[in-house]
Formats: sequence, C-alpha cells, structure tokens
Amino acid sequence: MADNAGSTSSTERTSLADSSIFDSKVTETSKENLFVGSTSYVEEEMPQIETRVILVQEAGKQEELIKALKSVKIMEVPVIKIRESCPGKSDEKLIKSIVNMEIKVPFVKMASVEEFESLDSPEFENVFIVMNFQDAVFNELYKNDCRVIGPPVVLNCAQKGEPLPFSCRPLYCTSMMNLTLCFTGFRKKEELVRLVTLVHHMGGVIRKDCNSKVTHLVANCTQGEKFRIAVSLGTPIMKPEWIYKAWERRNEQDFCASVDDFRNDFKVPPFQDCILSFLGFSDEEKTNMEEMTEMQGGNYLPVGDERCTHLVVEENIVKELPFEPSKKLYVVKQEWFWGSIQMDARAGETMYLYEKANTPELKKSVSLLSLNTPNSNRKRRRLKETLAQLSRETDMSPFPPQTPKSCTKSSKNSTPVPSKQSARWQVAKELYQTESNYVNILATIIQLFQVPLEEEGQRGGPILAPEEIKTIFGSIPDIFDVHTKIKDDLEDLIVNWDESKSIGDIFLKYSKDLVKTYPPFVNFFEMSKETIIKCEKQKPRFHAFLKINQAKPECGRQSLVELLIRPVQRLPSVALLLNDLKKHTAEENPDKSTLEKAIGSLKEVMTHINEDKRKTEAQKQIFDVVYEVDGCPANLLSSHRSLVQRVETISLGEHPCDRGEQVTLFLFNDCLEIARKRHKVIGTFRSPHGHTRPPASLKHIHLMPLSQIKKVLDIRETEDCHNAFALLVRPPTEQANVLLSFQMTSEELPKENWLKMLCRHVANTICKADAENLMYTADPESFEVNTKDMDSTLSRASRAIKKTSKKVTRAFSFSKTPKRALRRALMASQSSVEGRSPSSNEKHVMSRLSSTSSLAGIPSPSLVSLPSFFERRSHTLSRSTTHLI
Repeated sequence: MADNAGSTSSTERTSLADSSIFDSKVTETSKENLFVGSTSYVEEEMPQIETRVILVQEAGKQEELIKALKSVKIMEVPVIKIRESCPGKSDEKLIKSIVNMEIKVPFVKMASVEEFESLDSPEFENVFIVMNFQDAVFNELYKNDCRVIGPPVVLNCAQKGEPLPFSCRPLYCTSMMNLTLCFTGFRKKEELVRLVTLVHHMGGVIRKDCNSKVTHLVANCTQGEKFRIAVSLGTPIMKPEWIYKAWERRNEQDFCASVDDFRNDFKVPPFQDCILSFLGFSDEEKTNMEEMTEMQGGNYLPVGDERCTHLVVEENIVKELPFEPSKKLYVVKQEWFWGSIQMDARAGETMYLYEKANTPELKKSVSLLSLNTPNSNRKRRRLKETLAQLSRETDMSPFPPQTPKSCTKSSKNSTPVPSKQSARWQVAKELYQTESNYVNILATIIQLFQVPLEEEGQRGGPILAPEEIKTIFGSIPDIFDVHTKIKDDLEDLIVNWDESKSIGDIFLKYSKDLVKTYPPFVNFFEMSKETIIKCEKQKPRFHAFLKINQAKPECGRQSLVELLIRPVQRLPSVALLLNDLKKHTAEENPDKSTLEKAIGSLKEVMTHINEDKRKTEAQKQIFDVVYEVDGCPANLLSSHRSLVQRVETISLGEHPCDRGEQVTLFLFNDCLEIARKRHKVIGTFRSPHGHTRPPASLKHIHLMPLSQIKKVLDIRETEDCHNAFALLVRPPTEQANVLLSFQMTSEELPKENWLKMLCRHVANTICKADAENLMYTADPESFEVNTKDMDSTLSRASRAIKKTSKKVTRAFSFSKTPKRALRRALMASQSSVEGRSPSSNEKHVMSRLSSTSSLAGIPSPSLVSLPSFFERRSHTLSRSTTHLI
C-alpha cells in the first residue's frame, strides 16, 4: 500500500484530498499501516488546499464548543495516492500518509442541508461538527462521504492540545479509541450492524477473526470457536450492553470504555447459559457451589434433571454415576467449576471430563492382605511385609518432594543404616525426616500458591493485589531458603553418620538467620490468616484458586491457612527433638554442650518472636485508637508507647468538656488520651490498600502526659455520688491546679483497680516508687462533685438545649472574619499611616487579637497540653486543693 516517494510512476498521481475522494465504506486503513512521506515530497507534489471546520446547526450555538475550537490550530489531513486502473474499472484510492496542517480559515456555520453544496469544494479539507449522529443532516453528510466528528472530539483535542484526528468514518467521541473488537453469536443482522456502527462512532476497530490483536470479544453466547480462542488468549469477553452503555456516556470528558471499573460490570459471566448439578459433595460444599453458580451467572437443578447442561462430580468420592448421562450433558470434574471462576470465563469441558476411577493400587493392597492361601507361614510373611510397607508409607511425607528450581539440589538416593541403630541416630533420622517434610510443605506453598498469584498476565487480571500477596506470604521464601540449607546439612550428616558428628552446630550456624526470618512471619500470622479469609469471601476467583490447589495431592487436601501455620509450629517442634537428642547423647560426646547451646539459641529466637509479637500487637492497638479518635495527634504513635487500658466515663464538671458528655479515657504507659463521643458521624475511612474502616466515633480533646497528673482522687460513694473519681492536673502553661472529674460507666473494670493502675503508671512516669501516695480519698462535697440525675430525662434535655444554643450562637456570629486576614488588614492600614497614633478603637481590636492568638504562640511540648481556658476555675477550688500538694 505504501510505495517509496522516489519510485512513483507516471500513471500515478498524488493529491491532498477531502473525505469525498476516499471511499471509507469500502477501504479501511489503520494509521499503523500508513506511509509517512518526507516533508519535502509533500510540499513539492501536493496541491495547496485550505483546511476548514464547519459547525452544523445546533453545534454553532454551543459556546463551550466554539471556545474549544478556537484553541485547536491543527488538523490531520490524509494524502491520497490514486492508482489508475484498466478502462471500465474505478481507480484504486489509497491513503499514502497523514500530515498535520494548520487551520487557517476560521470556522463557518451551516444552518441547513441546502448550504452543503456551496460549502462542498475540492479546494477545502472540510471537517463537519455535528451534534446528533442520527438526524437527516448527518445522514446526508455521511452519504456524501464527508468527514464528520462530534463535539467531544473537539473538546478532547482542546484539552490535550492535540490536532483534530483523521478518521475514515464519522467519529463522535474517542471512548473506544485503540480498541479492537470482534463479534460472535449474533443471529440478527440489524443488531450487529447497530453495534458495529456505534463502535465506529466511538473510535473502535472491528475485526472478523478473533486473534491476538483483538482486545475484546463481544459475545451473545458462550460457545463457538471465537469464544474458545478468546478464553485461551485471556481476551475479555463482553456483553452487548457494554457498547450501548458506553454510547450513553459518549458526552463525558475523559471517559474510556475499557477501564476496569466500567468494563467489569458487563463481562460475560463464566456460567452464562449453563445449568449445573452437583454430585458427591457434602451439603455445605454443595450449598456453597450453588451460591457461586448464581453469582457467576448460571443456574442449578437437582442431579438427573434433563434440563442440566453440566454435571459437576467430586471425582475423589464418586466412583460410578447413578445414571447414564445423555450426549448433551457435560460430566466434568470439580476443577472445571473452580477453574472457570478463577479464569473469569467458561473453561473448555474436554480437558476436565470425568472418567471412572480405576484403582489398581487398591486391588494390589487387597491381594497383599488376602489370607486365603493354604500356607500359614506365607500368610504371616505377606502380612508382615504389608504392615512394613504401610509403616514405611506412614513415615514418608504426604507431600511429594517439590523444591523450587532456584534451590534444587540433588539428593542422595539412599541413606546408609548403621548395623546397630542407636537411639541418638533414630532421633537424628526423625529430625531429618521432619525437616525434609517441612521444606516440602514450604515448597508447596511457594510453587502452588505464591508464584502463580505473582505471575504477570493472569487471565482475567490479577487475582490478588500485590500488597495482599505480601501480607499473606510474608517472609515464607526466606524461611524456605534457611531450612533448605539446614535440611541439606542434616542430610549430609545422616548419610555420613558418626556418633561424634555435631547436630547442634548446624542450628547454631543458622540461628541468626532464624532470628531474622521468623519474627516477621509469626508476628503477622493472624493478619495473614484474616487476609486469606477476607479475600476468599470477597473475591470468587481467589476462592476458586484455593479450591483448585487444595484438591491437588501436593497439598494433602489441606487449606492454605493449614499449611501456613506450619512455620508457627516448627521451631517449638525442633526444640523438643533437640532436647530428646540431648538425652540420648553421652556426656563425653562434644555435641552434648553444643546441643544445649543450640536449644538455648532456639529459645532465644522464640523469646524474640514472642516479644516482637507483643510489641506488634501493642502497636496495632495504638493504630486502632488513632483510627477511632478523630483529630488524634500523630505523635501518639511511638515505638515505646503501649495501650494499657480503656475506660468509658461521663464528665461531671465543665472540663475537659461539658457536664454529661460521654468521655473515653485511653491510658497509655506515659500519657492519657481524652476523647468525647462525636455528636455526628460522617463517612467512612478507606486506607491506601483499599480496606474500609468504620467512621471515627470519638473526637479528640486532649493528649496529656501522665507527669501532669499530681493527684488521683477517689471520690467516696454517697447517695448523690456513685463510681466517681477526679484527677488533679497541673499543665505546664498554667499557674493553678485544674480538676477533671468523671463517673465510670465501665462495668467490667472496678473503680479501685482502675485507679491503682493509673497511679502505678503515673509513678513510673515520674520515677517514684510510692504509687499509693498519689491516691487521695475525698468527699464529693469538698470538690463539688455529684452524679445525681446524670441519666435523667431532664438532664439529657438540658444538655441538648445547651448544644443547640452553642450552634445557634455560632450560626449568628457576626465576628467570622478570619483572625489572620483581619490581622493582615490592620497591619497594612498601620503601614499606610506611619507616624499616626492608633485610635482607641484600633487599640481595642489589636489588644483582642493579641489575646486570642496568645495560645497559638505558646511553644508546644512533646505532647499536647491542656489549654488555658482551665484558668476559669473558681478561687474556692484553689483553696480546697492547696493542702493536697
């Protein structure tokens, strides 16, 4: 299609033509097949024509469109090469190249079809902008092969600074630009033509054959060659509604029909047009699979119903079908069911057809156990051999050796057995066998689960997000590497066995590696387990992936969670075996002391794990507090801080908040977070990893260091005062003591225990041993504390009125000018009238500004202090608390 510019024959002529020359309905040429000629050639050979944009009818009244059009200065123009053919045949017209040309002629408006003839001229490359691609004007322009675009194309080009694109068909928008579609299963030609037209209007390309260049298959059924090819290539298979819904959103800027959030709603589900029945499954499994069938677009019926298209069989249970299946019925293994869900498309049935199970192994074992032979000695010998075989099979791992290639090492074929097997050798052999089994389990986890989940180009997209995979598997590969080395060393030792060989040295050699690899996994195992459970519930493809692998013999029918718990159990098991080995090691054997050191190193690793786990759980509790308390200071998060206790209370005074407010106290080892219940909870919190958290239910008031608490007051129980206590506080910025009084509402924690706990941590913070001296028992009358009528209807109504009053006061406040803006304005006026003394009004305003901003100028300590409004405590309170200090 593209000839070299220098070899153009005399029978060919090159011209820069408008769309009427190019037969767009016959020839389809994509830009990647265009020949881009040299600039000099284009300038020398092309006739000079003008480019022009024509606004048709309603398009000429759109102000936004006209404004965007003024910013577009360039358009793409096709260069046509016309090859003359034999007499009697039409000339062949081919696009030689696409060039950018400046739009020099201002746009013109066309009010009716009658004006078309005067505007249609070969001297101009015309681009018609039409609002409606279904009216008579559009049809007339399309019939004359005019170049037509929609307003979204112009707006998009103006936004991105791109030239008006060339398209051999009318182009309304670019929401399907760069998409290549193929259709299958459509019997009505009218529907297919309508869909193809809409795809072209949105910039898409249609191909007849389904191959690797097709980006989406639009299917009206789940059968046929094209459907199978799309499944094998991992091509998304879409419903026709996808195209219709994309066309409905044609006027949206930056909309793309291929984005996952939009496209996923219109994928053909795996079991569309399928009616399934299930045989050989437990009631729980059957119910789960029936629910999954409906979720994936299918239906289910009882076994034997003639309307069923598929019978899914549990091949490990069902040995023979209860009826003769019809030729139309697919009898498939359960792997077909889960594989279809994992691929997000109906899998080919031929790979998963169910066949009757032949069990020669079972027949062989029965013949071995047969006792019908006449010779009783032979019977006993056979029975002994059979039991020995079963014993060996029991000793063997249920996990076939499956070591990742990166760590593959040739294993010795046989293990020489000493003539007289010592107890020490027996324990050493058991240690090696369990270590070998453990390494095989780790290899199974990596090869069957982690590696497939991390693979790129998965059919239907990634099953899990990268952060979810990291959370689930953690440091499993590192643990595998360490234990592979331990297993290899143990294998060398067992093969070349000698009683003087040291087993303890092997574990001492890798003790640092064990300390490095185990804590990150064990500490976050619960989080790993929770992630698996959550993803299995929320992501059907992951659930199917787990089901497929769990059925494989390498897993021993164990779930991923059951396999992942093995690293948690391994080190204690090794420690027990080393202890047993030490018992059977002679005192004069040098390995005796080495084993003691190895056991000590393992205990150190386990202690390290437990300590790290405790710290990790403590940090997680602090994060929970930060998420629960709106406005919680960031400096609450600290490596040395841990949550001690949470207490629910009601405020009995005016501080730290209004009387009757519900207040939560979070006691940490060095500070006290005070938060009140929020009056209104809005929205939810979504973390960067996509986890949705409930909205914060509490509002931060103060984060107070425990060193500011001078006394803890245990208020005596009276008729008008129940379960009350108070804190005498001295903030560093205040000259007087402040009293904070509360009533405990937590029933599970006695007040006495809470106050002792609080005093102990205050004493630890201020480095005092006598925590008891911090507590003081007081009468409620001395500090004007009472809990009377706290839960009465009148009290609640009074608090509601007070809150409403505050809101109304704020709503009708006439002093809403920001302090900073007002301060800048006053400073500007001061600078403009230098030398003039401020008036009395200016002095008053300036003094008020300086007083209200005094708190902002106070340098904050390491933790947030109580604000200065505590100064409003009465003189009576100061006198009553003076003798306590």
